[in-house]
Amino acid sequence: MNAESDERRPRATTAGDRAEAPAPGERTTDRPPALGSRAPHFIRRSRALHLSWQAGVFVAGLAVVVAGVIMLPLPGPGWLVIFAGMAIWATEFVWAQLVLRWTRRKVTEAAQRALDPAVRRRNIALTVTGLAVAGVLLGVYLSRYGMTMPWNARR
Repeated sequence: MNAESDERRPRATTAGDRAEAPAPGERTTDRPPALGSRAPHFIRRSRALHLSWQAGVFVAGLAVVVAGVIMLPLPGPGWLVIFAGMAIWATEFVWAQLVLRWTRRKVTEAAQRALDPAVRRRNIALTVTGLAVAGVLLGVYLSRYGMTMPWNARR
């Protein structure tokens, strides 16, 4: 065994207690990964190469975010593409990593709130009320004008 493989395995605390080594890529704590560049080491070694790497990541992320913004009014998964662009930026820029962490936390909180039974009952009640109001308005329109379109309706 080399020194590197010894560092990756936690040492047992007692003679009978053997600690299992985490699988590659598996986090051992609940803390989020460290902030900073995820560029390969050979790129981070050279300042000029690292700056050009950052410029390339920024341009790629910007292209994806702009495509997502264009998809917002047009058919397509706009928000999903915007978050993908943010994820590209987060591979290199700390500010994007912080924004992505905040977004993930807020989405998780919203999902937990949406699954709350009281909130679900309220949302169902609001939906039923809205559909009932829309049905009444449609009934009033049909009783007054019949099946004519609004732009062809005359008194």
